[in-house]
Amino acid sequence: MASIKLGVLGAGHLGKVHLKCALSAENIELVGFFEPDDANAASAVSQYAVQRFDSPEALLAQVDAVDIVTPTPLHFNLAAMAIKAGKHVFIEKPVTETVEEGLALMKLAENAGLKIQIGHVERFNPAFTALQGMPLAPMFIESHRLAAFQPRGTEVSVVLDLMIHDLDLVLHMIQSPVSQVSASGVAVLSNTPDIANARVEFANGAVANLTASRISLKQMRKMRLFQQDAYISLDFLDKNAQIVRLYNQDAADLPPAEQLMEFETNAGKKWLQLQMPETEPVNAIQRELETFADSILQDSTPAVTLSDGFAALQLAHQILREMEIRKKAADL
Repeated sequence: MASIKLGVLGAGHLGKVHLKCALSAENIELVGFFEPDDANAASAVSQYAVQRFDSPEALLAQVDAVDIVTPTPLHFNLAAMAIKAGKHVFIEKPVTETVEEGLALMKLAENAGLKIQIGHVERFNPAFTALQGMPLAPMFIESHRLAAFQPRGTEVSVVLDLMIHDLDLVLHMIQSPVSQVSASGVAVLSNTPDIANARVEFANGAVANLTASRISLKQMRKMRLFQQDAYISLDFLDKNAQIVRLYNQDAADLPPAEQLMEFETNAGKKWLQLQMPETEPVNAIQRELETFADSILQDSTPAVTLSDGFAALQLAHQILREMEIRKKAADL
């Protein structure tokens, strides 16, 4: 099977996960990694028996593509270095720390002829992929993404750390311009907001209400979608989906009667169908790396493009601005 030569930039907690997944991917030949921290690097070598390179430049010279899994503030410089070296790039979310960096990266990549994929891993979660083939037109989305506090990742706010997963999914499903954003957030254990809520309204009338916290006593990664003919519940932690479909009595695609529950409404008789699609036990990070490699080998569009990553980043920063405006108003 054809494969690409991949190098990993960053061997911290998530970097090690990427190293493990790259080693398991059939279409990837893992060349090695760069990690400036000696303890992290020694641990990676010990666990995975992969080569440590002494600089990003040395690694870039030996690979077709790089996987950037460093702290967010380092994303832009490393991605720019890789693009200038003519290498394909996978970048963990968020694509960059600032909108300005994101714009500069898009300009740099514009005519480079390279594949650039952003690590919005929930696109590959079995709960979400279970919806493939189903027409999605949600008019209201509610999401809760709660996690226990971890010191790593706090160099950015909870919006860029956690909520951005859901922002990407919302933008992917609601293909309409953002018309209004309101948001609030509180810094509790770090210098940036640790808990945040945002209401995002779209030009087509759709609304998304998103909550993210990294100071929760329990973990939760759930999303509910409401559209004209269906209610969909997604659990990204347990990797399952539930779909409740609504049918009129004259529907051409009415399922068999044994799958339906009949009830009366003011608009006449309706039928409900509960579906629990089967989900496969997929490693989402390995799958996203494999699709990145496939896009290079097959010269196809990456599953999550640089434009997708930038759109989520842009909305995240709009939310952060609204949070700051609210905070300043409260301080007056």
